Amino acid sequence: MTDPDFSASGPFGGFGPEDLLACYARGVFPMAESRDDPRVFIIEPDQRGVIPLDSFHIPTRLRRTLRSEPFEVRVDTAFEAVLDGCAAAQGPEREDTWINGPIRRLYAALFARGHVHSIECWRDERLVGGLYGVSLGGAFFGESMFSRTTDASKVALVHLVARLRKGGWTLLDAQFLTEHLSQFGAVETPQAAYLQQLKPALKVAVDETVLWAPMTGAEAVERATA
Repeated sequence: MTDPDFSASGPFGGFGPEDLLACYARGVFPMAESRDDPRVFIIEPDQRGVIPLDSFHIPTRLRRTLRSEPFEVRVDTAFEAVLDGCAAAQGPEREDTWINGPIRRLYAALFARGHVHSIECWRDERLVGGLYGVSLGGAFFGESMFSRTTDASKVALVHLVARLRKGGWTLLDAQFLTEHLSQFGAVETPQAAYLQQLKPALKVAVDETVLWAPMTGAEAVERATA
């Protein structure tokens, strides 16, 4: 289910960062058909992917990886680079990206206002994976992730969940359920039920300082699953 699209005339096509936050608050989100298509569609799926923060699962092998700390995890130090990584084509199953110019400008504006965050995995001062999403009240809306080396995006996800749990967030929206997310305990829920979770989550006060506080891999495992 979609609302009418808006196009890229002017810096935000008549649809600005505050409008985007309002969309998240009512349970819808933007997507584009492709990188070169200037239109952005507002999506309201019948079924919503959610990662329950109170029953997050970390596969055994990934737990070992996290504890060995193969990456340096940083937060909000290279948002534009994370966006670039997420926008890059990744193999034959993903020949194009939905991150077009208007979407880039909107999320960059929300990042500048403190509503978008990036979790980044670095190795030898090279960004090798990460994710980004929107924070609004006690809800975090995961947007996209990428990986240039084994497990980088998975490590970023575990660190995100650990920080969200520690800081008091109550809802982690994944938009759509995928096989990749299912291994972490993600579930599919009807949009009506999702909205019932979203409404109280938006009123939750969180401690955002935990996003930037140092956290070891072992602590991330404990915080994400305790």
